[in-house]
Amino acid sequence: MFESRPDRDAEVVLLGRSNVGKSTLMRELTGHNFETGGAPGVTTEPNHYDWASEDFLITDLPGFGFMAGVPDDVRERIKTDVVRYVEANAETILVGILVVDGNAVVDIIDRHSGPEEIPHDVEMFGFLQELDVPIVVAVNKIDKVDDRDDRLDALAERLGYYPPWQQFDETFAPISAKRGSIGPLNDAVRHHLHEQRRDDLFKFF
Repeated sequence: MFESRPDRDAEVVLLGRSNVGKSTLMRELTGHNFETGGAPGVTTEPNHYDWASEDFLITDLPGFGFMAGVPDDVRERIKTDVVRYVEANAETILVGILVVDGNAVVDIIDRHSGPEEIPHDVEMFGFLQELDVPIVVAVNKIDKVDDRDDRLDALAERLGYYPPWQQFDETFAPISAKRGSIGPLNDAVRHHLHEQRRDDLFKFF
């Protein structure tokens, strides 16, 4: 279990598979560079960015799911640690940002859907719902997606939302973290912060 969390009463967490761009998004949100491994699965502890005066932090949790060259037991441990972290801190998590790769996510979900298997992204989305943590799906690398609206509709459908996706812009945020294009994410996060009377945190988004 991760031990390093600062003692804060409000938090936004970033979750997602390895290599979907969480660290790039974290850098974009905080303006701060974090040590990240060049290979997937190297980051095994959360990266916290902490505003003590606001009693608030943003946390980038380690990537879960398949990682080339990473043993199954390590992969499972990381996923278990991520799940336990979110469970333990659910009361103070204002928003869970599930970061997905806009190009690949629908294909990955379809490839891993079956009677014996729930795709990681679908599982994590449902897990956050169960905990009543407000969710924003940051659909990253959207600049590389040709059939953007079709892809977003397909993703919405697989997560239980009836298309068109635009009706749920507080849940689905198409972004390109690398290009600094994260306006839809900021808007969606602010929507959830406002609902929890935390407009004072708008300055971070």
